[in-house]
Amino acid sequence: MIVLRHVIGDELRRRRQDQGRTLRDVSAAAAVSLGYLSEVERGQKEASSELLAAICGALDVPLSAVMHSVTNHLVEAEHPRLAVHAI
Repeated sequence: MIVLRHVIGDELRRRRQDQGRTLRDVSAAAAVSLGYLSEVERGQKEASSELLAAICGALDVPLSAVMHSVTNHLVEAEHPRLAVHAI
């Protein structure tokens, strides 16, 4: 079973790590506790839309770009034979 909070957390972690940034750096920039951000990235907590927007703002990426990537991962997981570009 696909758990949306896991896919979102994985995407946020990937983007943070691609930027070479620490949890501490992003949590401070997003005004969210380091522990909570860590739990969101590990898929242990459901992030509100406001929190997602704050994290994306701290990462300087549009929320829509994160959600687009999450959608692509969901399509791949649910329908591995479908072309992702068909969305």
